[in-house]
This record gives sequence, structure tokens and C-alpha cells, in this order.
Amino acid sequence: MRLYTYFRSSAAYRVRIALELKGIAWEPAFVHLLREGGQQHKPDYAALSPMRLVPALVTDEGAVLTQSLAILEWLEETHPTPALLPADPVQRAQVRAFAATIACDIHPIGNLRVLRYLKREMGQSQEAIDTWYRHWIDVALPALEAMAGEGPFCYGLAPTLADVYLVPQLFNARRYNCDLGTFPRLLRAEAACQALPAFQAAAPAAQPDAE
Repeated sequence: MRLYTYFRSSAAYRVRIALELKGIAWEPAFVHLLREGGQQHKPDYAALSPMRLVPALVTDEGAVLTQSLAILEWLEETHPTPALLPADPVQRAQVRAFAATIACDIHPIGNLRVLRYLKREMGQSQEAIDTWYRHWIDVALPALEAMAGEGPFCYGLAPTLADVYLVPQLFNARRYNCDLGTFPRLLRAEAACQALPAFQAAAPAAQPDAE
């Protein structure tokens, strides 16, 4: 499989984690979101990902998958071991709700293209943009803390999709100097994840394109 990725993209980070957890062999194809006006806008990549976003995954059969939500569900369906969704339907829904809170409520309004629009088209200062980003993190993290289970991971004794989404989100939160000190369940789950080789291999700093 080939994953089109950028080391700091939280959406690509999620997919890297899942690939590593499931022990799936993959090769990276790097798409620098800042260099040369953004390599994601070049025609060859736009042909793969019409929204010009990372990640995109090319399967061994040549199918092109986009959107981390869809890619992660496909990985779970085609490579079910180890499972990243619980067997119990209620618990599965809880894990999906946790992941969706990050993917649908936090990530879109803090995406690079949104932050760029605030600066370029709306004329906002970097200080105002950082305040915008931190505001939405501050709104969501208490909800995630309340949703998380007793652990050691977000929901039980093994990582699930909730953890796959949480770790990149906390990485982003630290980049914007968000205060994480009042979220012990989230930090506990993060620590449990960071002790695993799969999470270490998927980390931004471990990627060949890291800067």
C-alpha cells in the first residue's frame, strides 16, 4: 500500500497509527502542504484526492481511498485483527462518537486551509488565529475527557479508534500551547499509547519528511 502523507497532518497521522497497529506493510509518498504553494494542489495529486487533502491511500489492488474516516473503516473491515472497534454494538458506537468528536467537530475548523483563510482572506493576525484554534480545543477537550472510559486506553485494555484519533489531536493541541493539565483520562490514554511501538513509529518526528 502507498500512503500519501505529511508528517504534521493529524489525519495522515491517524492512518499511520492504524497501519502500524495492524502490522500492514506500507510505503510513504510525501505531500508537503506548505512547500511550493502546497504540493497537494498539483494536478497529479489533485487527480488522486479531488479535495486536495491528505491522506490518500492506494491499496495493493490500485484503488484510491481518501478521507481518514473512510480509510480507517476500510482498514478495520479488511484487516480486522487487531480490532480497533469493540465487539459490543454500544461500545462501538461510543468509540465512534469519540472519534467523530475529533474528526467532525474539532479538526475541520482548525484545518490548515481554514487557518490560512482566516489570515489571507479575513486579514486576521496570527495571535487571533491561535486564539481561534485554542478556543475550539478548549470547548472539545472537556467533552472528550467526560466521554473517555477508565482505561488504561480511552476504552479499555487495548487501543481503539478513539486512541487513534486522540493522540494526533493532543499533538496538535500542544503545538498551539493548549493547557492539557485538567484532562487526566486523556493524558493517561495518551501515555498508554505512546508506550506502544506502533504509535512511536507513526509519530510525526519519526517520519522521513519531518522538519
